[in-house]
Amino acid sequence: MTLPPTGLPLEGIRVIEFSHMVMGPSCGMILADLGAEVIKVEPPEGDKTRQLPGLGCGFFRTFNRNKKSVVLDIDTPAGLATAVDLIASADVMIENFRPGRMIDLGLGYEALSRRNPRLVYVSHKGFLPGPYEKRTALDEVVQMMGGLAYMTGPPGRPLRAGTSVNDIMGGMFGVIGILAALRQREDTGRGQEIQSGLFENCVFLCAQHMQQFAMTGVRPSPVPLRKSPFSVYDTFTLAGDEQLFIAAVSDRQWFNFCTVIQATDLARDEALRTNTQRCSVRDTLIPALAERLKDHKAGELVVKLEKAGIPYAQVRSPDQLFDDPHLRQSGALAAMETDRGETTEIPLLPMMMDGKRLGVRRKLPAIGEHTEEVLAALRRHEIA
Repeated sequence: MTLPPTGLPLEGIRVIEFSHMVMGPSCGMILADLGAEVIKVEPPEGDKTRQLPGLGCGFFRTFNRNKKSVVLDIDTPAGLATAVDLIASADVMIENFRPGRMIDLGLGYEALSRRNPRLVYVSHKGFLPGPYEKRTALDEVVQMMGGLAYMTGPPGRPLRAGTSVNDIMGGMFGVIGILAALRQREDTGRGQEIQSGLFENCVFLCAQHMQQFAMTGVRPSPVPLRKSPFSVYDTFTLAGDEQLFIAAVSDRQWFNFCTVIQATDLARDEALRTNTQRCSVRDTLIPALAERLKDHKAGELVVKLEKAGIPYAQVRSPDQLFDDPHLRQSGALAAMETDRGETTEIPLLPMMMDGKRLGVRRKLPAIGEHTEEVLAALRRHEIA
């Protein structure tokens, strides 16, 4: 089925995606949302990510919208030959399999670029070239290696971040590389190979803490023990055990915060007049504020904080985001038909172009749903 023109910036760009899990699929999804034709190549049994349990069960739905699905068994001569022909018709190829897998199959950049010199080839790997490049990596592995788990957990208890931050961000860097390579191709007429590394991505995320050490000579403390540069920058437990993060990062905000919670004695206290003074007594100030806040009702307090211009955030779990009024009213959640024929709501890319969100144009593909359509078109092209 041919869809009408999208008017999106990557319309006319064909992407062949050999990937699973999160890093490669997130790269393909962003390109698809931007209007590219993204053809996801799956093995006969389908992407294993479709069947993951537990925390992984949402992976496929989240990172594979707006794509076509083609089934090819690239471990067979016929399937491999078809894959080569399909890649020859493409502008971009994405892969995120173990190191050496694609080269062993004859699907490495060198081999493919001889037939298609304009190909932009993107490898998402655990590590960029170097001593670690042949290691197998996962998001949690590189979070441990790259300083992120150390910074997230309390001392002695490294803790991974609560989502696949490196996988998703690694996919984003793949997109950045692709867009740059497509722009450069306009001048040179040639594509190029791009590599995005999971470990290096994590190190980039922790670069600010590396520089903190370089400047001070002191190892950074994990975030739970961090020395905050702000006097009020904490999560407080209110009435009914509701939790609210509150930040008063300037002297004006401190005065307004004290006014909101009717702590005029603290607002007048000369020993608490500046942020530096307040930070020096945080160990006693924060518990004192917690005591004053414990009987406040969150619903009433947030109205006052917002009116006073005080940064705040109610602590929420992911399931509560489906009912977030801002997400619902701003169009940040879009309906999507799943590969099972159900309907779900999915967060869109966190950006707007020309005043519009980049939406869902295709339902989540079933395994091999577009195989005949794509391969028939490929055969017609070869005959022509």
